[in-house]
Amino acid sequence: MICGVDEAGKGAVLGPMVVGAVGCEKETDLPAGVRDSKALTPRQRERLYAEITGSFPWGVVEIPAAEIDRLRQEMTMNTLVARGHADAIRTLAPLPLTAYVDACDVNEERYGSTVATLLEEACTVVSRNHGDALFPVVSAASIVAKVTRDRAIEALHAEAGEIGSGYPSDQTTITYLKDYIAGNGMPPACARQSWETVARLMDRRRQATLGEF
Repeated sequence: MICGVDEAGKGAVLGPMVVGAVGCEKETDLPAGVRDSKALTPRQRERLYAEITGSFPWGVVEIPAAEIDRLRQEMTMNTLVARGHADAIRTLAPLPLTAYVDACDVNEERYGSTVATLLEEACTVVSRNHGDALFPVVSAASIVAKVTRDRAIEALHAEAGEIGSGYPSDQTTITYLKDYIAGNGMPPACARQSWETVARLMDRRRQATLGEF
Protein backbone atom coordinates (compact mmCIF):
# COMPACT_ATOMS: atom_id res chain seq x y z
CA MET A 1 0.00 0.00 0.00
CA ILE A 2 1.00 3.60 -0.65
CA CYS A 3 -0.58 6.62 0.99
CA GLY A 4 -0.95 10.35 0.58
CA VAL A 5 -0.92 12.91 3.38
CA ASP A 6 -2.05 16.54 3.47
CA GLU A 7 -3.32 19.02 6.02
CA ALA A 8 -6.05 21.66 6.17
CA GLY A 9 -6.10 24.69 8.42
CA LYS A 10 -2.37 25.15 8.95
CA GLY A 11 -2.59 28.94 8.65
CA ALA A 12 -6.00 29.41 10.26
CA VAL A 13 -6.35 31.50 13.41
CA LEU A 14 -9.55 29.72 14.51
CA GLY A 15 -10.24 26.02 14.81
CA PRO A 16 -8.12 22.90 14.48
CA MET A 17 -5.56 21.85 11.95
CA VAL A 18 -6.60 18.55 10.39
CA VAL A 19 -4.19 16.09 8.76
CA GLY A 20 -5.65 13.47 6.45
CA ALA A 21 -4.11 10.23 5.17
CA VAL A 22 -5.50 7.98 2.45
CA GLY A 23 -4.09 4.63 1.35
CA CYS A 24 -4.42 2.69 -1.89
CA GLU A 25 -2.61 0.02 -3.88
CA LYS A 26 -2.31 2.22 -6.95
CA GLU A 27 -3.46 5.74 -7.67
CA THR A 28 -5.55 4.70 -10.68
CA ASP A 29 -7.88 2.94 -8.20
CA LEU A 30 -8.92 6.31 -6.73
CA PRO A 31 -12.29 7.84 -7.72
CA ALA A 32 -12.44 9.83 -10.93
CA GLY A 33 -12.27 13.55 -10.32
CA VAL A 34 -9.87 13.41 -7.37
CA ARG A 35 -7.69 16.52 -7.40
CA ASP A 36 -6.46 19.24 -5.08
CA SER A 37 -9.35 20.01 -2.71
CA LYS A 38 -8.96 23.77 -3.30
CA ALA A 39 -9.90 23.20 -6.95
CA LEU A 40 -13.19 21.51 -6.00
CA THR A 41 -16.55 22.89 -4.92
CA PRO A 42 -17.86 21.95 -1.45
CA ARG A 43 -20.40 19.61 -3.07
CA GLN A 44 -17.68 17.87 -5.12
CA ARG A 45 -15.51 17.50 -2.02
CA GLU A 46 -18.36 15.97 -0.03
CA ARG A 47 -19.14 13.49 -2.81
CA LEU A 48 -15.50 12.45 -3.21
CA TYR A 49 -15.05 12.31 0.57
CA ALA A 50 -17.87 9.75 0.76
CA GLU A 51 -16.35 7.68 -2.05
CA ILE A 52 -12.83 7.80 -0.60
CA THR A 53 -13.75 7.01 3.00
CA GLY A 54 -16.17 4.31 1.87
CA SER A 55 -13.66 2.39 -0.24
CA PHE A 56 -10.08 3.10 0.93
CA PRO A 57 -8.06 3.02 4.16
CA TRP A 58 -8.03 6.51 5.63
CA GLY A 59 -7.41 8.38 8.84
CA VAL A 60 -7.38 11.88 10.25
CA VAL A 61 -5.52 13.62 13.05
CA GLU A 62 -7.12 16.74 14.51
CA ILE A 63 -4.89 19.17 16.41
CA PRO A 64 -7.02 21.69 18.37
CA ALA A 65 -6.05 25.34 18.71
CA ALA A 66 -4.92 24.97 22.35
CA GLU A 67 -2.69 22.02 21.44
CA ILE A 68 -1.14 24.00 18.58
CA ASP A 69 -0.38 26.83 21.03
CA ARG A 70 1.22 24.39 23.48
CA LEU A 71 3.32 22.62 20.87
CA ARG A 72 4.56 25.88 19.36
CA GLN A 73 6.34 26.54 22.65
CA GLU A 74 8.35 23.36 22.03
CA MET A 75 8.84 23.22 18.26
CA THR A 76 8.54 25.10 14.99
CA MET A 77 5.29 25.06 13.05
CA ASN A 78 6.93 22.97 10.33
CA THR A 79 7.94 20.33 12.88
CA LEU A 80 4.45 20.43 14.37
CA VAL A 81 2.93 19.76 10.94
CA ALA A 82 5.49 17.02 10.23
CA ARG A 83 4.52 15.34 13.49
CA GLY A 84 0.88 15.52 12.43
CA HIS A 85 1.78 13.96 9.08
CA ALA A 86 3.64 11.11 10.80
CA ASP A 87 0.72 10.53 13.20
CA ALA A 88 -1.72 10.43 10.28
CA ILE A 89 0.39 7.85 8.44
CA ARG A 90 0.35 5.69 11.58
CA THR A 91 -3.46 5.65 11.56
CA LEU A 92 -3.28 3.36 8.51
CA ALA A 93 -2.87 -0.38 8.97
CA PRO A 94 -0.77 -1.93 7.70
CA LEU A 95 1.77 0.89 7.53
CA PRO A 96 2.19 1.88 3.87
CA LEU A 97 5.46 1.12 2.11
CA THR A 98 5.60 4.64 0.67
CA ALA A 99 4.01 7.85 1.89
CA TYR A 100 3.63 10.88 -0.38
CA VAL A 101 3.38 14.04 1.70
CA ASP A 102 2.64 17.64 0.83
CA ALA A 103 5.80 19.39 2.07
CA CYS A 104 5.25 22.51 4.17
CA ASP A 105 8.94 23.46 4.03
CA VAL A 106 10.73 25.08 1.07
CA ASN A 107 13.32 22.33 1.54
CA GLU A 108 11.39 19.24 0.43
CA GLU A 109 14.12 16.77 1.33
CA ARG A 110 14.52 18.18 4.85
CA TYR A 111 10.78 18.00 5.44
CA GLY A 112 10.59 14.41 4.19
CA SER A 113 13.49 13.41 6.44
CA THR A 114 11.74 14.98 9.43
CA VAL A 115 8.54 13.00 8.79
CA ALA A 116 10.51 9.77 8.24
CA THR A 117 12.46 10.28 11.48
CA LEU A 118 9.26 10.90 13.43
CA LEU A 119 7.73 7.71 12.01
CA GLU A 120 10.57 5.55 13.34
CA GLU A 121 9.26 2.73 11.11
CA ALA A 122 10.10 1.38 7.67
CA CYS A 123 8.26 3.71 5.31
CA THR A 124 9.74 5.65 2.41
CA VAL A 125 8.60 9.28 2.56
CA VAL A 126 8.36 11.22 -0.71
CA SER A 127 8.01 14.92 0.11
CA ARG A 128 7.00 17.50 -2.50
CA ASN A 129 5.78 21.09 -2.42
CA HIS A 130 2.27 21.28 -3.90
CA GLY A 131 2.03 17.51 -3.56
CA ASP A 132 -1.77 17.82 -3.58
CA ALA A 133 -1.52 18.94 -7.22
CA LEU A 134 1.14 16.38 -8.18
CA PHE A 135 -0.09 13.09 -6.68
CA PRO A 136 -3.74 11.95 -6.79
CA VAL A 137 -3.30 10.08 -3.50
CA VAL A 138 -2.24 13.34 -1.82
CA SER A 139 -5.21 15.06 -3.47
CA ALA A 140 -7.44 12.39 -1.88
CA ALA A 141 -5.88 13.11 1.51
CA SER A 142 -6.42 16.85 1.00
CA ILE A 143 -10.12 16.21 0.37
CA VAL A 144 -10.46 14.16 3.56
CA ALA A 145 -8.60 16.80 5.58
CA LYS A 146 -10.56 19.72 4.10
CA VAL A 147 -14.00 18.16 4.58
CA THR A 148 -13.16 17.16 8.15
CA ARG A 149 -11.98 20.69 8.98
CA ASP A 150 -14.98 22.28 7.26
CA ARG A 151 -17.25 20.16 9.46
CA ALA A 152 -15.33 21.25 12.55
CA ILE A 153 -15.81 24.90 11.53
CA GLU A 154 -19.52 24.28 10.99
CA ALA A 155 -19.72 22.90 14.55
CA LEU A 156 -18.03 26.08 15.81
CA HIS A 157 -20.55 28.15 13.85
CA ALA A 158 -23.34 26.32 15.69
CA GLU A 159 -21.72 27.12 19.05
CA ALA A 160 -20.34 30.62 18.52
CA GLY A 161 -22.29 32.14 15.65
CA GLU A 162 -20.78 33.59 12.47
CA ILE A 163 -17.00 33.09 12.65
CA GLY A 164 -16.19 32.98 8.94
CA SER A 165 -13.65 30.55 7.54
CA GLY A 166 -11.29 30.91 10.49
CA TYR A 167 -8.46 32.40 8.41
CA PRO A 168 -6.82 35.78 9.15
CA SER A 169 -7.59 36.95 5.60
CA ASP A 170 -11.34 36.59 6.27
CA GLN A 171 -12.85 39.86 7.53
CA THR A 172 -15.75 37.97 9.13
CA THR A 173 -13.26 36.00 11.20
CA ILE A 174 -11.40 39.16 12.26
CA THR A 175 -14.67 40.90 13.17
CA TYR A 176 -15.69 37.92 15.30
CA LEU A 177 -12.34 37.94 17.11
CA LYS A 178 -12.45 41.72 17.70
CA ASP A 179 -15.98 41.57 19.09
CA TYR A 180 -15.26 38.55 21.29
CA ILE A 181 -12.08 40.06 22.74
CA ALA A 182 -13.83 43.41 23.28
CA GLY A 183 -16.67 41.74 25.17
CA ASN A 184 -14.69 39.13 27.12
CA GLY A 185 -11.19 40.54 27.51
CA MET A 186 -9.65 37.36 26.12
CA PRO A 187 -9.69 35.30 22.90
CA PRO A 188 -12.25 32.50 22.43
CA ALA A 189 -11.16 28.93 23.19
CA CYS A 190 -11.17 28.11 19.47
CA ALA A 191 -8.53 30.79 18.73
CA ARG A 192 -4.82 30.10 18.38
CA GLN A 193 -3.45 32.52 20.93
CA SER A 194 0.12 32.09 19.66
CA TRP A 195 -0.90 33.65 16.32
CA GLU A 196 0.24 37.20 15.61
CA THR A 197 -3.34 38.07 14.62
CA VAL A 198 -4.59 37.36 18.15
CA ALA A 199 -1.59 39.03 19.79
CA ARG A 200 -2.25 42.27 17.85
CA LEU A 201 -5.93 42.30 18.77
CA MET A 202 -5.12 41.68 22.43
CA ASP A 203 -2.58 44.54 22.35
CA ARG A 204 -5.23 46.87 20.94
CA ARG A 205 -7.64 45.77 23.66
CA ARG A 206 -5.07 46.53 26.36
CA GLN A 207 -4.29 49.93 24.84
CA ALA A 208 -7.99 50.78 24.67
CA THR A 209 -8.46 49.71 28.29
CA LEU A 210 -5.51 51.86 29.42
CA GLY A 211 -6.95 54.80 27.52
CA GLU A 212 -10.08 54.66 29.67
CA PHE A 213 -8.13 55.62 32.80
